[in-house]
Amino acid sequence: MQGDVVTAIAAMAAATAATRLAGLVVPRALAGKGRIKAAFDALPAAVLAAIVAPVLLASGWAEMLAGLAVVVAARYLPLIPLIILGVLAAAGARAVLG
Repeated sequence: MQGDVVTAIAAMAAATAATRLAGLVVPRALAGKGRIKAAFDALPAAVLAAIVAPVLLASGWAEMLAGLAVVVAARYLPLIPLIILGVLAAAGARAVLG
């Protein structure tokens, strides 16, 4: 594997471990209030976006369009339908764009 890939995997593992450990370390009373609660609520989406965005931007137009469709639909749909939409949008965009 290339050094960049190993570095990215290590960084993602560290981010995942940090978020899991934070749930044990940060008292519930502190994590349940105001900005800190909002930050904890946003962590899973932020980590997922950090993993997916570079792949979408480096892959091609079909993947970028599928990603855009999922981002728009994410406001209205739960996770499993979003996954199905993403797969179908990527397949459709690849069929149209080649």
